[in-house]
Amino acid sequence: MGAMPTSTSSAAGAAGTRRGRPGYDQQSVLNIAVDVFNRHGYEATSMGILAENLGITKSAIYHHVPSKGDLLRLALEEALGGLEGVLDDPRASDGPAEQRLEFVLRGTIAVLAERLPYVTLLLRLRGNTEIERDALERRRAFDRRVAALVDAARTEGSLRSDIDPRTTTRLLFGTINSIVEWYKPGGPISPEKLADDVITMVFDGLHARS
Repeated sequence: MGAMPTSTSSAAGAAGTRRGRPGYDQQSVLNIAVDVFNRHGYEATSMGILAENLGITKSAIYHHVPSKGDLLRLALEEALGGLEGVLDDPRASDGPAEQRLEFVLRGTIAVLAERLPYVTLLLRLRGNTEIERDALERRRAFDRRVAALVDAARTEGSLRSDIDPRTTTRLLFGTINSIVEWYKPGGPISPEKLADDVITMVFDGLHARS
């Protein structure tokens, strides 16, 4: 397969380079905020808690973002933009369905490994705010497109047909989403090896038998 999407974020964009107080830019504030959201939960995290973890005053945070909600929006865009970028790649649309599915799964694992805290935040959303609900709908749209690839591979005969396609899709998502709970970036398993192992496990069990 070709190169997977890089870790360059589209979420921060030009705004991500905006400077605030010395020692911080918007991206570094966002990185720390996501870590705090994941540890305490988004709703339980106040601007005071964020300021304490950043070592700055609450008012100083507003040099970087207008509100806590804007931090959440930027963080979720890091995750969703990366995942959607995999599906927007021409390799996700051209060729046999099994090949396209493998590309998407590898790309998804690469995004999880590169943006682990951000995807973790996405997967833990409860949908209590409009920002969260919008993100969850984008995530469901992503899931539906991957499920359609699974169905297409099954229809073309490359994946076995004796397993209910809904079961196949749920197990795929369950396996890949579980990565955020145990994978350690920089550890002994590289993202490429992780993707190889997942693909081998998944496709060896799903390949149609002659």
